[in-house]
Amino acid sequence: MKNVFDELKARGMIAQMTNEEKIRELLEKEKVTFYIGFDPTADSLHVGHFVQLMVMAHMQRAGHRPVALLGGGTGMIGDPSGKTDMRKMMTPETIQHNVDCFKKQMSKFVDFEDGKALMVNNADWLMNLNYIEFMREVGVHFSVNRMLSAECFKSRMERGLSFLEFNYMLMQGYDFYHLNQTLGCKMELGGDDQWSNIIAGVELCRRKAGEEVYGMTFALLTTSEGKKMGKTEKGAVWLNPEKTTPYDFFQYWRNVDDADVIKCLKLLTFVPVEEIDELAKAEGSAINAVKERLAYEVTKLVHGQEEADKALEAARSVFGAGAASANMPSTELTAADFADGQISAIDLLMKTGLTPSRGEARRLIEQGGMAVDDEKVTDIAAVIPESAFEKGYVVVKKGKKVFHKAVFSR
Repeated sequence: MKNVFDELKARGMIAQMTNEEKIRELLEKEKVTFYIGFDPTADSLHVGHFVQLMVMAHMQRAGHRPVALLGGGTGMIGDPSGKTDMRKMMTPETIQHNVDCFKKQMSKFVDFEDGKALMVNNADWLMNLNYIEFMREVGVHFSVNRMLSAECFKSRMERGLSFLEFNYMLMQGYDFYHLNQTLGCKMELGGDDQWSNIIAGVELCRRKAGEEVYGMTFALLTTSEGKKMGKTEKGAVWLNPEKTTPYDFFQYWRNVDDADVIKCLKLLTFVPVEEIDELAKAEGSAINAVKERLAYEVTKLVHGQEEADKALEAARSVFGAGAASANMPSTELTAADFADGQISAIDLLMKTGLTPSRGEARRLIEQGGMAVDDEKVTDIAAVIPESAFEKGYVVVKKGKKVFHKAVFSR
């Protein structure tokens, strides 16, 4: 059986490691307990968490035991890594709510039954720490000089770094030590922006307990231009269907840049690498079929096969024949939305949520980016009469790739 280390490497997932030779040997010879931390900064996981979820799934499939650490404690402080400003402080109630939401979403990727994986909350051990005792037992092992040289702190020194955030690295390092001592965790994994924090945990386990443990980070989900993926005009691409619909989720992946589709297939699906290498040979319009495969596979993982099938049918219906699909995102209009038997093009864009403001709606129309039932709208004063809804709906098109059904029946 292929070593999961080789699988992760072949997929381009691995960024940095504390000891490549020993990590590869460990994953070859032992069933390893490892952990990945997730701070509950929102009530849903998003695309930025996707690579870590896939790593956990790959590792579990290879017989290793994942520990999903939810940061109910560290979330009270906030990780300064990758942030130019201090995070907003959250209440314990909000953090607990977010933790509960994460648990439900992670279960789609990782099997937590019968101890095959564990879910822990670092609030259970961090919240009751005695500060003086913690500083004597843990703080003594950290060098301020080395901490200040860490990338997560360096980037914040000019704008200001609070002492609260400065403690974060100690907390995360202590998490690794605690999980090593209580659950036998031998590895901490995480996104590449966590490298400094992971090293802190590896060092603490060695200095405080004489334990040899390991760290490994994974590529952040970025475009070929180095920009973080998972952002749209509407904001983050969430895994919660109430925050990002399965159709919009599908469309996000269907519309990725040609240069990113193969990388995403390797990082975010279980499609065999050999098959992906064959798909990489596609050129010209054939790349669209590869993008469709990516969108389908990723949507199926997150939302299930039924929702993936619906999104695929809707996308093919819209892009193939320009027709409306039952699975296309839709908005119900009421008589109150019409004045004198008509609705303005600007109001229609606003009601359907295709633009966040009237100013943005005007700009879209002026730039020729709106169409109703394939008729381009170029006048910001344009109106759509009730008679246009004779079939019960109109299809509003934004740009080349965004379709929305506006439903109205008298």
